[in-house]
Amino acid sequence: MQALGNKRRLQILEWLKDPEKHFPPQVDGDLVKDGVCGLLISRKLRVSQPAVTDHLKILLQAGFVTSKRTKKWTFYKRDEKAIREIKQAMARQV
Repeated sequence: MQALGNKRRLQILEWLKDPEKHFPPQVDGDLVKDGVCGLLISRKLRVSQPAVTDHLKILLQAGFVTSKRTKKWTFYKRDEKAIREIKQAMARQV
């Protein structure tokens, strides 16, 4: 739950729900199929690449996103199945 305790991480997850709406097309990867390049997320969030990498690492460890390495870029997308499972587990706790 700590992963969701940061407004920037929540914003990233929101943008990744509909990447074509929030990010420009990429040269080396499809926004939906491959995910969004960390550099584009960094630019949109207006933070340094190391800062966004830290946020994405936390989201990865929590299971909210997956990553895919292509050439020198890392692409991120929501893990919808894991998010559903996390929501269901949270609902059982309430």
